Amino acid sequence: MFDSENGDFDIQKSHINDSGEYVITAGLSNNGILGKTNINAKIIDDNTITIDMFGNSFYRKFKYKMVTHARVFSLIPKFDMSEKQGLYIVNSFKYLMFGFGYENMCSWAKIQNNKIQLPTKDGKIDFEFMDACIRELEEERIRELEEERIRELSAYLTVSGLDNYELSSEEKEALENLKLLEWEEKDVTGQYGIFNVKNTKNILSNDIKPNSGNTPYLCASADNNSVSSYIKYKEELKDKGNCIFIGGKTFVVSYQGADFFSNDSHNLALYLKDEDKADTISQLFIATCIRKSLSYKYSWGNSISNKKIQNDKIMLPTKDGKIDFEFMELLISAVQKLVIKDVVLYADEKIQSTKKIVKEN
Repeated sequence: MFDSENGDFDIQKSHINDSGEYVITAGLSNNGILGKTNINAKIIDDNTITIDMFGNSFYRKFKYKMVTHARVFSLIPKFDMSEKQGLYIVNSFKYLMFGFGYENMCSWAKIQNNKIQLPTKDGKIDFEFMDACIRELEEERIRELEEERIRELSAYLTVSGLDNYELSSEEKEALENLKLLEWEEKDVTGQYGIFNVKNTKNILSNDIKPNSGNTPYLCASADNNSVSSYIKYKEELKDKGNCIFIGGKTFVVSYQGADFFSNDSHNLALYLKDEDKADTISQLFIATCIRKSLSYKYSWGNSISNKKIQNDKIMLPTKDGKIDFEFMELLISAVQKLVIKDVVLYADEKIQSTKKIVKEN
């Protein structure tokens, strides 16, 4: 069924320059593709199969070059082999992986008289069955991608509390009017401020057992919404959630919905005085406003504190002199939907790409 060819030049990693043809080496990593090179070396035709010294076999739909030190060789079909047939037949060589290795390297001389199992009909190789089998597997992959898309969309909608990702007329208007929005300075805390501010409790990292429970353990890190781990600890040292958390030494600002433990009493917890407005969406918006309004003045060298924040003001959207919570909710809802839509479109693009490949073949 096949003849064999070898490379004629020992291509090295230093020859890889992302130009020219793909280079095939031994191993499973990246399906044995080392990279691309335009160095002068034998080019093997597409629609062939490569086998390396370990017995790893791959179908190649593109022209390529081969390293010689890894003892890769090519199988050139003596018949008109379609891509689907090549994909089917290459799986018939997978048994080679169990018989070869460093101490017994695979070569054409060792396998040229071997036999492989293939489907037959009336005593002849059933190439039509191969084509149909691979086509069915490709169609199954498309179905899997479509199901994955539905799962991803459902998961994002569930987490965000949304019914769909289509923007309402109010959300579209909020996006369009963003630049026309009125902003005013508001006191963070104090008599006329919008928050009650308190220092968090303090649990040293040496005193906890990471991943020992379900309560977030916060640190002053921007990673993972400031959550370092989930722990079990003394209930009296737990801080109430539904607040804006500020890392005292790093000025990392995040919204915390659940009750939490804190690693440092320099950290601050900000609780909206108007509890009726203390929903997740509003506080996500305000957390961003705090970060934008105050990040210029606080850092490691000049960390924020409960005392300092008493004199701070932040810019917030207003309507008729009052904080415009309705706009905050509309804008954040619109942003969430746009992000979800991007995820859905990305999933759709994967599906369409797969369909295109299947159709072309």
